[in-house]
Amino acid sequence: MREIGRTVAEWLGAGHRVAVARVVDVHGFGAVPAGEVLAVSDDGSRVGSLLRGVADPVVASAVPAALSGSASVVSAPVGESDAVAAGLACAGSARILVHPVSDRAVWDALASGQPVALATSLTSGESVSVSPQDTDAGSAGAEAARLLSAGVSARSVVDDVLVDAWAPVPTVVTIGGGVLAAALAAQAGLLGWTAQDIVSVPDAVAAVEAFGPADVLVLLDHDPAMDELLRAGLAHGRGFLGALGSRRTQAARRERLLAAGVPPEAINRIHGPVGLDLGAKSPAETAVSIVAEVIAARAGRAGAALRASDVAIH
Repeated sequence: MREIGRTVAEWLGAGHRVAVARVVDVHGFGAVPAGEVLAVSDDGSRVGSLLRGVADPVVASAVPAALSGSASVVSAPVGESDAVAAGLACAGSARILVHPVSDRAVWDALASGQPVALATSLTSGESVSVSPQDTDAGSAGAEAARLLSAGVSARSVVDDVLVDAWAPVPTVVTIGGGVLAAALAAQAGLLGWTAQDIVSVPDAVAAVEAFGPADVLVLLDHDPAMDELLRAGLAHGRGFLGALGSRRTQAARRERLLAAGVPPEAINRIHGPVGLDLGAKSPAETAVSIVAEVIAARAGRAGAALRASDVAIH
């Protein structure tokens, strides 16, 4: 998204007209990422894609009108063979909003890696950018703020307004090193996240105090000196705070934090022992269980088996 933000901002700065296409909703296809964007300049330049590119040809027909200031919603049905060839799980269809870009605020924010949302009317194409600090009382603005507070890129439609929230790529901070830190870094890489292992407590405290809502701490070291790191994270109030260790280790840590004056409800924000109960044994399996809990927590899910759940799969 940073590349798309930079490119669109550059086009607008050079005086070009720009059309943007965004997915409104999908049926089928399997899991597809939220917040995809295809942007087209009036000189024919393009950046981004939708649904691994299979929806791009449909968008092309609506771009000229968008460049002239008109928004439209187009349908993009995709057959099984085309979907599978593009890397999608199965056939499906999507509605796509193609609209003109009216200002560059959201694109500058994306270019600089800041969390931002864009609320756009499906009928008029009128757009409003929303930052985490905005307190718009409107339903679309409130939904944008809710999505941004979750710290994860997401899409929603409220009152005929498409809301896309874009969160920065999460950073996983580990402290304690070793093979598990390496396994977590590998898992983070698979998800497109960044990872860093920090040695000193002061450096780790500084990292946690700079956390955004999408960032993750996994404390691997059981040393009581690391309590300072958790206190800093709880005081900061953002990000996922996880701590490795047995239930006995967690209980001892809790007692120390209580004795230091940390409220019980704040301590309950610590995910410890961190990870979902997958029966993990190796460092790689443990890393999977930890990352799985992070994903579930960000989505507000319990981490149960899909067959035991009645909530929407995607």
